[in-house]
Amino acid sequence: MDRGATDAAPEATRVPPVPDAPATRRSRTVSPPPKRDRRLGRDLTVIALITTLVLGALVAAGVIVYRELYGPSAFVRHYLHLLHENRAAEALALPGVAIDTADLEAAGLDIPDSDALLRAAAMSSLTDIEIISEQAAGELTDVTARFDAGGVTGTVTFEVEHTGWIGIAPTWSFATSPLAVIDLAVDGSMAFSVNGFDIDKRQVSPDGVDADPTAPISMLVFSPGLYSVSVDTAIAATPGVAVLSDAPLTEVPVTVSAQPTEEFVAVVQERVEEFLASCATQEVLQPTACPFGYTVDDRIVGLPSWSIASQPTVSVEPDGAGWKIPATAAVAHIDVQIQSLFDGSIRDVSEDVPFAVTGTITVLPDGTASIVVGGG
Repeated sequence: MDRGATDAAPEATRVPPVPDAPATRRSRTVSPPPKRDRRLGRDLTVIALITTLVLGALVAAGVIVYRELYGPSAFVRHYLHLLHENRAAEALALPGVAIDTADLEAAGLDIPDSDALLRAAAMSSLTDIEIISEQAAGELTDVTARFDAGGVTGTVTFEVEHTGWIGIAPTWSFATSPLAVIDLAVDGSMAFSVNGFDIDKRQVSPDGVDADPTAPISMLVFSPGLYSVSVDTAIAATPGVAVLSDAPLTEVPVTVSAQPTEEFVAVVQERVEEFLASCATQEVLQPTACPFGYTVDDRIVGLPSWSIASQPTVSVEPDGAGWKIPATAAVAHIDVQIQSLFDGSIRDVSEDVPFAVTGTITVLPDGTASIVVGGG
């Protein structure tokens, strides 16, 4: 061994790396989700659907509650319910019901003579009240209702406006007053009744006792409402005339002609016969203030004698607040002796004298009647 040589470490043997074996390809199968997950999804869907339905029902219920309790229809329904119960003072106190001169002038109406019919005693009850439509028109809402008044079915439309809030509740008012005006003319009587409430024209007319018996009386009334006007006195009666007020701030003309009662006509007949009988007692050719007489050109001998050969069958007709007797035929008879101015001869005259009876009848404040008979 050569001592001078350097010892060298043996060279390591390098083994090349063995390449990895190719990976084994395996197919993957996706497993269905557990039944619990599918059930949960269905439950969530059902819950969402139910929630939607409940929210929709709550919204619908809210709309109904609002309409029934707080909306313009509820306001109108409350007014009509007050009329149904004849609660006149409360109905009149609702916002927009009371009326002033400016409202009347704007509607083209004259100032009424009286508000005497705005009371419970003069009201007729409403039934079968039903709100049939509600329609917004700008700032106003038109509410239409159906009703029955004394067997008469009708509809009425009100204009309602929103006026503010009380807490979360809205407040409403009639934009046009629901009151109306009846122009009432009654022939044959100063006294009449409306729905059983007695009225004397002289009490409600601004002219008082000097009221024109032929002039109509304008009176405020609630609308809607049925108003039956009748006369029922010892002198006059009528079955009545009913008028339906079914539109706010309108004028409704009513004319009632009373008819004399049979008892009244009998009394007039008796008084006319008594009057003519008294005329017949006058032994003159022209009885004073009587509807018959006799004219001659010659001289009479003795006093004439009168009798009523045929009494008139009188009738009575309305004439303003009073009555009149239209011209009725009658016959008087005269017996008299007449001497000729030409030759002095005397002849007996026995002759029927036709005439007509007329008359006026004034009903006095105490209910009695003053009869003035005329004619010719």
